[in-house]
This record gives sequence, structure tokens and C-alpha cells, in this order.
Amino acid sequence: MAENTNTAPTGNRPERRGRRPEIAPEEKQFDERVVHIDRVARVVKGGRRFRFRALVVVGDRKNRVGIGIAKGADVTAAVTKATEVAKKHFITVSTYNGTLPHEAEAKVSGARIMLKPASAGTGLIAGGVVRTVLEVAGVRNALSKSFGSTNKANAAYATIAALQSIVPASEWVTTAQRPAKAKAEKPAKADAPKAEKAEAKPEDGPKKEAKVEA
Repeated sequence: MAENTNTAPTGNRPERRGRRPEIAPEEKQFDERVVHIDRVARVVKGGRRFRFRALVVVGDRKNRVGIGIAKGADVTAAVTKATEVAKKHFITVSTYNGTLPHEAEAKVSGARIMLKPASAGTGLIAGGVVRTVLEVAGVRNALSKSFGSTNKANAAYATIAALQSIVPASEWVTTAQRPAKAKAEKPAKADAPKAEKAEAKPEDGPKKEAKVEA
């Protein structure tokens, strides 16, 4: 009888030669979101030439965000260009305990965006482009309302404008500081006119006699 040369597989198999070592994927520094892709046409003498336009939002989730719009011959080229544009136009968003310091509102063309702070645990009550911009900027709790046009490009620019108009809490002037500052400045301004008026007053001299016609 022929012997069975097949052996049972063992757990210790020799590694294949020339196998490349596994490389861990690099963590992306920025969060890139493709919001909208549209096909646009340009009319020329021979007909129409079609291209693609991409709207991209880029942020680091650490209070930095930017948006970019670019066109390209294909979708990949348009997204790459838009990403580079967004990285060149980063803005810094002022946050306070994961939310916004105060209300903000901005209007770009027909789109008007209103942003409001929210308590911890509320989350992002927003939709569409506004939610994407707030997410990549690192805002965890906020309320928003969109008025007017629903154009995504205008809504994105209006959201960026509203975030830019926010004043950090460290630069606020409290109501307790305003009266003290006003009292300190008021006496200095009030004493100056009195001193000038006293100097300008002429000395008492002989009174002129009134002429009486005969």
C-alpha cells in the first residue's frame, strides 16, 4: 500500500519570503469633507464643455476650519483643488466649553445663518453645510437656523462669516468694569471746562458811564 505523504497542517507555518511588512496608516491631520459636487458647462463655439465643481470643508477639529470651491476636468481634480483652497483660507473659531461664546448671525447673498450657544449634551442642532462646518471646527454643542436661500456655497460662506464675527469671552467688557471706568474718567473731563472758564473771565474794571442825550 502506498503511504500517505500528506501531513496535517501545523500552526507554525514558515513565513513567505519577500513579504512586505505591514505599515500602519498615517493619521490625517485634517478632516476633509466633500459637501457638494456639481457639473457645470461652458458654451463655446463648438458646443459645450463640461467640468466639475467641488465644495470642500476642511478642519482640524481644534477650532480651525476653512472652505474651498474649485473646478476641474474630473471629480478628483476638482476635489484636490478645492481642498488646497480651503487649507489656504483657515479661520480660528472662538469656543467656550465646547460651544459658542454668544449668538452670531451673518448673511451672504440670499443665505442667512444664525448660530446660538447650547448647554453641554445638546449636540449639534444643525443640518446640511452648517453641521459639517461646525463638526470639523470642533464645536460640540450649538443651535442653528437657516433663512432664505438654500444654496450650499452661500450657506457655507455665511456660516464662516458668522463664526468670524464671534468675539472671544476673554475680550468681553463686564458690566462691573463699565461704571468704574466711567467714574474714573468723568471728574477729569468735568474739571477742565471750569478751569478754562475761570481763566477766561475778565477782571472787574471801571464801569462805563451811560451817555445821556441832552
